[in-house]
Amino acid sequence: MFHPNQLALQEKFDSRRLADRLQETIIAATISPEDQAYILARNMFFLATVDDQGQANCSYKGGPTGFVRIVDETTLAFPIYDGNGMYMSAGNVLANPNIGMLFVDFERQSRLRVNGIASIDHDDPLLAEHPEAQLIIRVHVREVFPNCPRYIHKLQLIEESVFTPRAECAAPAPPWKSLALVADVLPARDAHLAGSDEDPAAAINRK
Repeated sequence: MFHPNQLALQEKFDSRRLADRLQETIIAATISPEDQAYILARNMFFLATVDDQGQANCSYKGGPTGFVRIVDETTLAFPIYDGNGMYMSAGNVLANPNIGMLFVDFERQSRLRVNGIASIDHDDPLLAEHPEAQLIIRVHVREVFPNCPRYIHKLQLIEESVFTPRAECAAPAPPWKSLALVADVLPARDAHLAGSDEDPAAAINRK
């Protein structure tokens, strides 16, 4: 599992035996029932992708609780919703399918890593089950393992984002899409939103 640079650091800090033991005991190639329940209880995760030049990108992905689906014990699936139009994560998946997912429970201070191979099918049948989803990314799991929680700050959820897509109603448009700055480059579906002269930084950061 470990490449020479990781092994060198393990030797330097005398953690080679520990790393080998953890690899043998906590790293799995399938999603256990306990890990499935953990993932289904989350409403966000961090997604790491790499482009065709080897440059990394990290993105926050949020949605309703359970928006990451367990397809089977070796496969996850999650939606890509409307964003800023750059498709950094999804585009990277098409260029380099290796991804990492980090699930964190800030209230109980625990985390779970999932590494795997991602794919996109523009006709994925799960699209019909995720309101307002543009794409579905499926992940064939390579490694699933928990991480030491000692540095996770204890946080409490106040409320879920009002922009979270839901079946019962359409999600509101983000304020930044009404900026004059982007009025002439919005996708056709959003052209009716443009027109504000608000400060761009204020609009992007406003709920």
